[in-house]
Amino acid sequence: MADEVLFEFLHMEIVSHVYKEQQANKGEMDSKERGQCISVLESMGFRVGQGIIERLTRDSPSFKDELDIMKFICKDFWTKVFRRQVDNLRTNHQGTYVLQDNKFSLLTQLSNGKQYLDQAPKYLAFSCGIVRGALSNLGLESVVTAEVSIMPSCKFQVVIQKL
Repeated sequence: MADEVLFEFLHMEIVSHVYKEQQANKGEMDSKERGQCISVLESMGFRVGQGIIERLTRDSPSFKDELDIMKFICKDFWTKVFRRQVDNLRTNHQGTYVLQDNKFSLLTQLSNGKQYLDQAPKYLAFSCGIVRGALSNLGLESVVTAEVSIMPSCKFQVVIQKL
Protein backbone atom coordinates (compact mmCIF):
# COMPACT_ATOMS: atom_id res chain seq x y z
CA MET A 1 0.00 0.00 0.00
CA ALA A 2 2.77 2.45 0.88
CA ASP A 3 4.53 1.92 -2.46
CA GLU A 4 1.31 2.82 -4.31
CA VAL A 5 1.08 6.11 -2.45
CA LEU A 6 4.74 6.85 -3.09
CA PHE A 7 4.36 6.15 -6.81
CA GLU A 8 1.26 8.37 -7.01
CA PHE A 9 3.03 11.17 -5.13
CA LEU A 10 6.15 10.87 -7.30
CA HIS A 11 3.99 10.94 -10.43
CA MET A 12 2.17 14.09 -9.30
CA GLU A 13 5.47 15.78 -8.44
CA ILE A 14 7.04 14.86 -11.79
CA VAL A 15 4.06 16.35 -13.64
CA SER A 16 4.15 19.44 -11.45
CA HIS A 17 7.91 19.88 -11.94
CA VAL A 18 7.75 19.60 -15.74
CA TYR A 19 4.93 22.14 -15.95
CA LYS A 20 6.49 24.55 -13.43
CA GLU A 21 9.82 24.47 -15.25
CA GLN A 22 8.13 25.29 -18.56
CA GLN A 23 6.05 28.02 -16.95
CA ALA A 24 9.05 29.60 -15.20
CA ASN A 25 10.77 30.09 -18.53
CA LYS A 26 7.85 31.81 -20.27
CA GLY A 27 5.17 32.87 -17.80
CA GLU A 28 1.78 31.94 -19.27
CA MET A 29 1.79 28.74 -21.34
CA ASP A 30 0.21 28.36 -24.77
CA SER A 31 -0.91 25.10 -26.36
CA LYS A 32 2.50 24.51 -27.98
CA GLU A 33 4.26 24.68 -24.61
CA ARG A 34 1.67 22.41 -23.00
CA GLY A 35 2.31 19.97 -25.84
CA GLN A 36 6.02 20.10 -25.09
CA CYS A 37 5.34 19.26 -21.44
CA ILE A 38 3.19 16.30 -22.45
CA SER A 39 5.94 15.16 -24.82
CA VAL A 40 8.54 15.31 -22.03
CA LEU A 41 6.29 13.30 -19.69
CA GLU A 42 5.51 10.75 -22.42
CA SER A 43 9.22 10.31 -23.15
CA MET A 44 9.97 9.72 -19.47
CA GLY A 45 7.21 7.13 -19.33
CA PHE A 46 8.52 5.47 -22.50
CA ARG A 47 11.86 4.72 -20.85
CA VAL A 48 10.20 3.51 -17.66
CA GLY A 49 7.92 1.19 -19.67
CA GLN A 50 10.91 -0.27 -21.49
CA GLY A 51 12.65 -1.05 -18.20
CA ILE A 52 9.61 -2.57 -16.53
CA ILE A 53 8.79 -4.86 -19.44
CA GLU A 54 12.39 -6.07 -19.60
CA ARG A 55 12.16 -7.25 -16.01
CA LEU A 56 8.68 -8.77 -16.41
CA THR A 57 9.46 -10.78 -19.53
CA ARG A 58 12.99 -11.84 -18.61
CA ASP A 59 11.97 -15.46 -17.96
CA SER A 60 8.83 -15.56 -20.12
CA PRO A 61 8.51 -17.41 -23.41
CA SER A 62 7.98 -15.26 -26.48
CA PHE A 63 4.46 -14.24 -27.45
CA LYS A 64 2.58 -15.82 -30.34
CA ASP A 65 0.99 -12.70 -31.75
CA GLU A 66 -0.08 -9.12 -31.19
CA LEU A 67 -3.21 -10.09 -29.26
CA ASP A 68 -1.16 -12.21 -26.83
CA ILE A 69 1.07 -9.22 -26.16
CA MET A 70 -1.93 -6.98 -25.50
CA LYS A 71 -3.44 -9.55 -23.12
CA PHE A 72 -0.13 -9.65 -21.24
CA ILE A 73 -0.13 -5.84 -21.03
CA CYS A 74 -3.71 -5.82 -19.71
CA LYS A 75 -3.21 -8.49 -17.08
CA ASP A 76 0.37 -8.87 -15.86
CA PHE A 77 1.93 -5.54 -16.86
CA TRP A 78 -1.03 -3.39 -15.75
CA THR A 79 -1.20 -5.26 -12.43
CA LYS A 80 2.50 -4.69 -11.80
CA VAL A 81 2.40 -0.98 -12.65
CA PHE A 82 -1.11 0.14 -11.61
CA ARG A 83 -2.01 -2.58 -9.06
CA ARG A 84 -5.06 -3.89 -10.91
CA GLN A 85 -5.98 -5.41 -14.25
CA VAL A 86 -7.55 -3.48 -17.09
CA ASP A 87 -11.35 -3.66 -16.82
CA ASN A 88 -11.96 -4.13 -20.53
CA LEU A 89 -9.92 -4.82 -23.67
CA ARG A 90 -11.48 -4.30 -27.08
CA THR A 91 -9.99 -4.66 -30.52
CA ASN A 92 -11.04 -4.26 -34.13
CA HIS A 93 -8.53 -7.01 -35.09
CA GLN A 94 -6.79 -4.52 -37.38
CA GLY A 95 -4.23 -3.16 -34.95
CA THR A 96 -6.39 -0.92 -32.77
CA TYR A 97 -6.95 -1.78 -29.11
CA VAL A 98 -8.90 0.06 -26.43
CA LEU A 99 -7.95 -0.61 -22.81
CA GLN A 100 -10.50 0.65 -20.31
CA ASP A 101 -9.67 1.19 -16.65
CA ASN A 102 -12.70 2.32 -14.65
CA LYS A 103 -10.66 3.33 -11.59
CA PHE A 104 -7.34 4.46 -13.01
CA SER A 105 -5.05 4.83 -10.02
CA LEU A 106 -3.32 8.02 -11.15
CA LEU A 107 -6.66 9.82 -11.52
CA THR A 108 -8.50 8.61 -8.41
CA GLN A 109 -6.75 11.11 -6.13
CA LEU A 110 -7.40 13.93 -8.57
CA SER A 111 -11.17 13.82 -8.93
CA ASN A 112 -14.31 11.77 -8.99
CA GLY A 113 -16.52 13.34 -11.62
CA LYS A 114 -15.97 16.04 -14.23
CA GLN A 115 -14.41 18.67 -11.97
CA TYR A 116 -10.78 18.49 -13.21
CA LEU A 117 -11.41 16.92 -16.60
CA ASP A 118 -9.30 19.55 -18.37
CA GLN A 119 -6.28 18.61 -16.20
CA ALA A 120 -6.44 14.88 -17.04
CA PRO A 121 -4.20 14.84 -20.16
CA LYS A 122 -1.13 16.00 -18.29
CA TYR A 123 -1.60 13.23 -15.71
CA LEU A 124 -2.02 10.58 -18.43
CA ALA A 125 0.97 11.41 -20.65
CA PHE A 126 3.44 9.49 -18.48
CA SER A 127 1.15 6.43 -18.47
CA CYS A 128 0.77 6.54 -22.25
CA GLY A 129 4.55 6.57 -22.49
CA ILE A 130 4.84 3.60 -20.15
CA VAL A 131 2.51 1.53 -22.35
CA ARG A 132 4.21 2.65 -25.58
CA GLY A 133 7.65 1.86 -24.14
CA ALA A 134 6.57 -1.60 -23.03
CA LEU A 135 5.08 -2.38 -26.44
CA SER A 136 8.19 -1.05 -28.18
CA ASN A 137 10.41 -3.41 -26.21
CA LEU A 138 8.11 -6.26 -27.19
CA GLY A 139 8.55 -5.39 -30.88
CA LEU A 140 5.38 -3.38 -31.48
CA GLU A 141 5.67 0.26 -32.52
CA SER A 142 2.51 2.04 -31.48
CA VAL A 143 0.71 5.29 -30.83
CA VAL A 144 -0.94 5.41 -27.40
CA THR A 145 -3.51 8.04 -26.50
CA ALA A 146 -5.76 8.40 -23.50
CA GLU A 147 -9.28 9.73 -23.18
CA VAL A 148 -11.26 10.61 -20.08
CA SER A 149 -14.98 11.37 -20.15
CA ILE A 150 -15.59 11.10 -16.41
CA MET A 151 -12.88 10.67 -13.79
CA PRO A 152 -11.32 8.35 -12.69
CA SER A 153 -12.39 6.20 -15.66
CA CYS A 154 -9.92 6.24 -18.53
CA LYS A 155 -9.65 4.68 -22.00
CA PHE A 156 -6.25 4.09 -23.57
CA GLN A 157 -6.29 3.65 -27.32
CA VAL A 158 -3.35 1.73 -28.72
CA VAL A 159 -2.82 1.80 -32.48
CA ILE A 160 -0.13 -0.61 -33.64
CA GLN A 161 1.95 0.82 -36.47
CA LYS A 162 2.36 -1.63 -39.35
CA LEU A 163 5.83 -1.58 -40.84
